[in-house]
Formats: sequence, C-alpha cells, structure tokens
Amino acid sequence: MLLDRSNALVMVRYVRSLDNMRILMNLLRLFVANQNKPAEIVSILITNRGKLLRFFGDFKFDKDVLHLTVDEVFEADKAQVVKEIAMLEPTNNPCADLDKCDIPC
Repeated sequence: MLLDRSNALVMVRYVRSLDNMRILMNLLRLFVANQNKPAEIVSILITNRGKLLRFFGDFKFDKDVLHLTVDEVFEADKAQVVKEIAMLEPTNNPCADLDKCDIPC
C-alpha cells in the first residue's frame, strides 16, 4: 500500500521518521524473540536470514546522537536478535501457504 504512487508522500514522510524506525525495530525484535513463533514467521525469518544478518552486522546508530548507556543497550539487543536469527531452525510443520504469502522475501 505504501509503495502505491498515490501514497508516495506518506511513504517518504513515514520512512524519514526515526520514531517509526524505532517502533519497527522493536517489533522485529519481538517477532524474533518470540519463543512460540508460528511456522510462517520462522520460514520468513529463515528465508531472509542472510539479509537480516548482513543488515544487523552493518547497522549502527550515530554515537553522537545516543548516550553511552543507550548505545550499550542497543548493542546488547542487536546481539540477541542476531543470535536468535542465526540459531533458527525450520519447524516440523513447514508453512504450506508460504507460496501465497504477500510479504516479499
């Protein structure tokens, strides 16, 4: 929906917001940390594991913007997310509907 041309201004405004990025990163962290992930979520995370690990490997906040304790918490959270993604194993019930998934991987 955001990629629709009629929504371009909304999309640009949305992706320029540091608050929106923080919200999305926190949501991703919750999806990854969930110990009872549905098979569909596990499949998407495994499919995108390489991209996610590369992204998090290069992902840094500007240290001039953050206080040291916030940076340390961010790095600890990032390390936990990377560890969880790296350790993911396919579930016993592979997602039969993954071919119908609308989320690009």
